[in-house]
Amino acid sequence: MKLMNVSCMPALVLFLAFVATPAFGQDYTQSTPGISGYDPVAYFTEGASQRGSGYHVADYKGVTYAFVSAETKKMFEANPEKYIPAYGGWCAYGMAVGKKFVADPEVWKIVEGKLYLNLDKGIQGKWNQDIPGHIKKGDVNWAEIKDKAPSDL
Repeated sequence: MKLMNVSCMPALVLFLAFVATPAFGQDYTQSTPGISGYDPVAYFTEGASQRGSGYHVADYKGVTYAFVSAETKKMFEANPEKYIPAYGGWCAYGMAVGKKFVADPEVWKIVEGKLYLNLDKGIQGKWNQDIPGHIKKGDVNWAEIKDKAPSDL
């Protein structure tokens, strides 16, 4: 059995330290793509849901958002709370009934300057029947369940 030349050890240790260090100095292994990779700003500026690009991303509160351009990314970074969806991106109707349903980024509505997503068009139809009432219930429920796993509800 041949042993490694000891003079190579410092280079090997340096290489392993470099490989094990995250590229941007933070660990994003648990980061979740916000709005399934759709640009949160485009809902407001374009009036449409648009997929973001991997070339333009920003992290906010542990969630990575993708943007269609450097301009929308810059707008987001200047005021992220303006653009992030209500209820952490969970379905607005689901939140009104105390559940976390995964939302479809293509099924959305902006109400009083806030982005709300829904599970699908059928659920959005139910949500549309009493938007102010569902938002009121959703806000109360969000405060109680925002840190709970969907499976626990």
